[in-house]
Amino acid sequence: MAETQDNQPTDNKDPRKTVVAIRYDIDRDKAPLVVAAGRGLVADEIVRIAEENKIPLYEDPELAKLLAKLELDTEIPSELYTLVAEVLFFVYKLDRMAEKREKVITKIKAESQQP
Repeated sequence: MAETQDNQPTDNKDPRKTVVAIRYDIDRDKAPLVVAAGRGLVADEIVRIAEENKIPLYEDPELAKLLAKLELDTEIPSELYTLVAEVLFFVYKLDRMAEKREKVITKIKAESQQP
């Protein structure tokens, strides 16, 4: 998900805030897709749904502006692949960190249950 504040205060109710959600399923999609986009209250709702579902947010005002111009459920053009790759790498790193954290928690729980 890319988000922009249009250089305004980060007030959640800023009507100029633009939010774009992307999806990329390597097994299903040829390229990342724009699955949601909106400004103002719609942007707030997209962010709420993302947070509720623990979907990471990535802030990039220029990318959000570019992606918001695309039709929903369309593939991102190849000219934007490099920029979107940065977002996907960010999400990948978060997933890896979550996996490591889960392994550590599991190990600590197992060790604390040993006599």
